[in-house]
Amino acid sequence: MSPAAVAAAALAPARGPARLARAGARIAGVGATALATASRLRRLRREPGPDALARGRALALQDASREVLALHGIHAAAAGAQVPVQSVLVSNHVSWLDPLVVAAHVPCVPVSKADVSAWPLIGTLARDLGVVFVSRGDAGSGAQALRSVRAALDAGACVLNFPEGTTSDGEGVLPFRAGLFGLALRAGAPIVPVAIRYEPRSLAWTGDDSFLPHYLALASSQGARVSVRFGAPLRPGPGVSPRAVADDARAAVAALLAEA
Repeated sequence: MSPAAVAAAALAPARGPARLARAGARIAGVGATALATASRLRRLRREPGPDALARGRALALQDASREVLALHGIHAAAAGAQVPVQSVLVSNHVSWLDPLVVAAHVPCVPVSKADVSAWPLIGTLARDLGVVFVSRGDAGSGAQALRSVRAALDAGACVLNFPEGTTSDGEGVLPFRAGLFGLALRAGAPIVPVAIRYEPRSLAWTGDDSFLPHYLALASSQGARVSVRFGAPLRPGPGVSPRAVADDARAAVAALLAEA
């Protein structure tokens, strides 16, 4: 049996009581992780200064992400270049798991669509962790998101963005939106391309897929594998347009995805 077939069989939900027991244990584990993270964040708010809070939130997200991936039997292997501090990480977007997968390896502040902020429990915790939410097509929300990203970079944190603006099946890379690249250029932040690939491919969360059925299939499965590759940081020279940098970053992510 091929490695892909083995991975697909592992993600297939178990039958009967075993499936329910596995899913129940993982949901309980996520709840416990959320409570422990919330307690840690309450202590962090007593730290002096916004810089310490931003860095502390990124580390708290890293620890929580590692715990959630381990709970669900997701084995994440990372390779590639070292990520400089105060970088903007730009990744292909395949699943709701993507921010956890990257944050487990690099403490960062993710940028997410505003819909996630309304998810029960997850939305509240994400806001407390400093996740930057943006409403597509809302100029005011976009401007606020850019200010939040700049503040995170100034505090010494890395920022994670998914410039495709939506998820794909993971086989290719959609065109990148240029918005955040202009800020990265103004801030002088290195731009780090990131490629994510899952086995099995059914972990892709695309189109009109509902979150709950997708999550329950994962929670009741035996696990999965994910590969994360970090490319060499891009450091554009003066006079380069955000559009050109976005296109270069997309090409770098596509090359990394082909390697993965």
